[in-house]
Amino acid sequence: MASIIIRDLSPSAIRALQIRALENNRSLDREARATLEELLCPQGRLQVGTALSGLSKESGLSNQDVEALEAVRAANPPPPMWFG
Repeated sequence: MASIIIRDLSPSAIRALQIRALENNRSLDREARATLEELLCPQGRLQVGTALSGLSKESGLSNQDVEALEAVRAANPPPPMWFG
């Protein structure tokens, strides 16, 4: 897992994070991680894979359809791009 360092966080933000950590019975570090996760990855957010799966189901597209499209594409590949 990657680590980050946040420099120059205001004293009021640090104090607010300390209060949240106490309220949630967590360490300051765990509370900071939880807060970032909550803000950046909210529950119920739209996920691309889920959206695409739902779209294919709504349109009636099956795995067999996709395999047929891939077979046609493999048999007739597009010409290579030329930037001359």
